Amino acid sequence: MTSISTGDSALPKKRCAWCGQDPLYQAYHDDEWGVPCHDDRQLFAMLCLEGMQAGLSWITILKRREGYYRAFDDFDANKIAQYDESKVDELMQNADIIRHRLKIEAIIANAKAYLKIVQNQYFSDYIWGIVAKYQAKTPLINHPKDMGDIPTQTTASIALSRQLKKDGFKFVGPTICYAYMQACGMVDDHVMDCAYKRM
Repeated sequence: MTSISTGDSALPKKRCAWCGQDPLYQAYHDDEWGVPCHDDRQLFAMLCLEGMQAGLSWITILKRREGYYRAFDDFDANKIAQYDESKVDELMQNADIIRHRLKIEAIIANAKAYLKIVQNQYFSDYIWGIVAKYQAKTPLINHPKDMGDIPTQTTASIALSRQLKKDGFKFVGPTICYAYMQACGMVDDHVMDCAYKRM
């Protein structure tokens, strides 16, 4: 557990229990999780990465995140949308990512869906706009007492999943969408005694 100095003593900084003692996971918790994101490419990348964790854990994907950025042209949707079968075969040999054909093909499908959306609006406006219709506030500050009080999906994540699927996105079920909302700061689920809660 990281410490901060206060005068002559060092006080431990309380974190949400899910990030454990892994320094990479702790850094993600401290600096990214629950922080509102409005950058289109980052929102697109995170949507794809959250989908990659289906059936796995987020730390499994987080440890490969840099590999995904290298493998998928820094999540440039214009480039990804042009990938063909030979590129998929190449990616299936890439040990830096999860070598799952349907998940690789999902990122390509997501790039194509993303490009259709951004022809008419910012992706940020699209994503945040859907969520805002189904939450009292966006960002929604929850501050649950403990991890057991955090839902795996909500009305907003169900609605987001439904719209994303309608618009051609893959691996975007309601639970994945709620994790995405947490990751991108549409909801803040840092527990009440976490030192990194936003407000």
